[in-house]
Amino acid sequence: MIKVGIIGLGTVGSSVVNILRENADVISARAGVEIVVKSGVVKNLNKDRTHLGIKISDNVDDILDDEEIDVVVELMGGVEEPFEVVKKALKNGKAVVTANKALLAYHRYELADIAKDIAFEYEASVAGGIPIINALRDGLSANHIESIMGIMNGTCNYMLTKMTNDGVAYDTILKEAQALGYAEADPTFDVGGFDTAHKLLILASIAYGIDAKPEDILIEGIENISRDDIAFAKEFGYVIKLLGIAKKDKNEVELRVHASLIKKDAMIAKIDGVMNAISVVGDKVGETLYYGAGAGGNATASAVVANIIDIARSGKSKPMLGFDKPMEGKLTLKAAGDIESKYYLRINVSDKIGVLARITKIFEENSISIEAVLQRQSCTQSANLLISTHKAYEHDIQNLISSIEKLEFVNSKPVMIRIV
Repeated sequence: MIKVGIIGLGTVGSSVVNILRENADVISARAGVEIVVKSGVVKNLNKDRTHLGIKISDNVDDILDDEEIDVVVELMGGVEEPFEVVKKALKNGKAVVTANKALLAYHRYELADIAKDIAFEYEASVAGGIPIINALRDGLSANHIESIMGIMNGTCNYMLTKMTNDGVAYDTILKEAQALGYAEADPTFDVGGFDTAHKLLILASIAYGIDAKPEDILIEGIENISRDDIAFAKEFGYVIKLLGIAKKDKNEVELRVHASLIKKDAMIAKIDGVMNAISVVGDKVGETLYYGAGAGGNATASAVVANIIDIARSGKSKPMLGFDKPMEGKLTLKAAGDIESKYYLRINVSDKIGVLARITKIFEENSISIEAVLQRQSCTQSANLLISTHKAYEHDIQNLISSIEKLEFVNSKPVMIRIV
């Protein structure tokens, strides 16, 4: 028998308890052993959890120091507190399963060093019920990974889908997403791109051995997307998605999270609503696409339970981050300014003679070639210039934006979206 202790009995933790009980027959048949939850730990004991049928306390040491507990499931949230809890669990010889993407975004390499041969699994930390971690570590292990491109935040995908299909304004759809429980009261973590960045960093470690923190990479959200941007995308055959992108270029890897214009016939462009999808390109297998529910109690708990089953079967860990030893010719992180892309800009200007000529001159001075221009009246005395470019470097586009913003007829900072 495998005995499990769960730290954090919120939506996901409660679902783990229920799945292990309700699907006990198929789980024990697949694991080869019975798996039961012995106890749980919560912050607030006042909430009624008697329906879970397990012993509950508010002291993590009741699980960490319990010699009968084989597997600790960490579902606390946060970074530093769970880091200390997981370290102690590993040092006590207990296998660990976590869904905590923030913890891994900052401490995955430290935890891998501590874990060594102790099982440490984290499938639920990226894209909920989609088995992308095992796909990268196992199913695609014969490949050099050329790129990863993912819709990894259901809140943003839901909002952008509604803005595209129903013409809803950003502020309106954000309020709706909060009312439906898709977005938090403070939605910054989702709409600012940070949630996606944490997940991308985990995948990049498995694919490339890159040890980067969120502060090291380009992260932008969807807060500035407007109806004009959606209209431009439609007119030129694009849709707008928030993407996490990892791409290998020789001995460098670029890591970035931002709103992106994607051709509407691309596989990942068709992913709508709260669903997630991740495209992985291997040098031998080509493109593979992983699609499913990226959040929710049962979907995320399904991945947690699958990890417990893996541990029950083998009793020891695979290489936590996918490599038994460092790769020869170690890859390094590409500087954000050296990233190359096509770009779209929305520039709100006073409606005066000669404005477009001045703008295009600045593009020329920054060695950026314009591909298409549209003008949309925004009010009686101003207009939006919607401009797409040919490929340019990030540092050049940032210099361009800085120069344009200073012009006397430019009414606000230009909005920029990268074209993938």
